[in-house]
Amino acid sequence: MQFEPISVTSRQNPMIQRAARLDMKKYRDAEGEFLIHGVKLTREAVLHGAGVELIFVCESAADRIAEALGDLNLPRNCRVFAVGESAFAKISPEKSPDGVICVAKTLDKFHKKITIEKREPDLAANTEGRLLLLESLRDPGNLGTVLRSAAAFGVDCVVMSADCADLYHPRTLRAAMGAIFKLPTLRVDDLPAAIGVLQKNGRRVWAAALAREAQRLDSLAMEAKDCFLIGNEGHGLSEAAIAAADGAVFIPMRAHTESLNAATAASVCLWEQARRFGVD
Repeated sequence: MQFEPISVTSRQNPMIQRAARLDMKKYRDAEGEFLIHGVKLTREAVLHGAGVELIFVCESAADRIAEALGDLNLPRNCRVFAVGESAFAKISPEKSPDGVICVAKTLDKFHKKITIEKREPDLAANTEGRLLLLESLRDPGNLGTVLRSAAAFGVDCVVMSADCADLYHPRTLRAAMGAIFKLPTLRVDDLPAAIGVLQKNGRRVWAAALAREAQRLDSLAMEAKDCFLIGNEGHGLSEAAIAAADGAVFIPMRAHTESLNAATAASVCLWEQARRFGVD
């Protein structure tokens, strides 16, 4: 991995300012780009063809980063710059102890946004593998943790409501630990309608909720193609989503304890499914 001959030190450099704006969602959406922090995620992004365009390496860590990433075959149009510490800190308020930050194109063909009324076939085409459904997960760290667990336990696609956290938020990326480059997602504008499409294609959807007639997860007559529906961190699932599901399940817990975090509940449900049907 070779650095450009010009060292970037000014915080006012156009490339530095362009990258710094990507810390905000409105600019990520407008530019179709996002930031990747750290050696591990940089490696994952390049190895999975994530469209890395720019790599900024803090000058004080340049030799170490060059050694850590030197074996990577970077995209032909990717440019790598050594950056002064002040300019590097300008790019993002997130701390990056590894000393490397990348700019990459959003993975629009991998993480899709669909409208059920117009693009129902796009959702139906993803009914063969194992699915997980998410409604209104607003915390980026929770969403990233769910994606990491989903990838680990054999989920092939995550279907999420339009108001879930941004996939490209730095905390989502950090918590997902590379899962965003491996696990496809579909963001839908009408989750109950999406549930209906899945059911029409032979899937059963189980809402993780303490609803009437909810069944214990460990005694559920689960099938391999079943999928779980996980709700908002504070308010759980909407009545519309629960009503659209085939039924509800709950995770047995000791009495008088708080309910599990959404990401933890998702992990438990997915582990139970993987325990019964394996992980491909």
